Amino acid sequence: MVGTKMQFGAAVFAIGMGISMAHGQSDFPKRSLLKPEAVVFLFPEQVTLPAGKASDVILHFRIAQGLHINSHTPKDEFLIPTAFSIPEGAGARLDKAIYPAGADIALPLDPSTRLNVYTGEFTIQVRIVTVAGNHLVEGKLRYQACDNAACMPPKTIPVAIDVIGN
Repeated sequence: MVGTKMQFGAAVFAIGMGISMAHGQSDFPKRSLLKPEAVVFLFPEQVTLPAGKASDVILHFRIAQGLHINSHTPKDEFLIPTAFSIPEGAGARLDKAIYPAGADIALPLDPSTRLNVYTGEFTIQVRIVTVAGNHLVEGKLRYQACDNAACMPPKTIPVAIDVIGN
């Protein structure tokens, strides 16, 4: 009886391994379940600023190839602007943000409509006021990414900066 159970278990294991190996050798294309982010925060990861004084920090971002995002001042009110924010109680507050000028583009589907967008790498110059101490500031960048045919839903990504207030 014990030998039969062991043989049955070994057979089930062998069948499972065979199915698993056959699946790995299939002709179906393998796709990652994780899509790369449309926009990523590059740097700075840490800044030291004088406490209580408004200080400039330049935030660097990269947009995935083949995509664009609306600028901070899109041409139509129904388009979602790119915006940076710092939530209340973060140990630092956003005094001001200066966004780059976007580039005007026309889409192949409607060449008469012009969009004001960011592509590739871009920066936002922010003025931050911090209190003394070390604060992990979880800023947020809200944007809407599009390609030449469609737009994705709006998204907000974290912009984590270790702010040291001296």
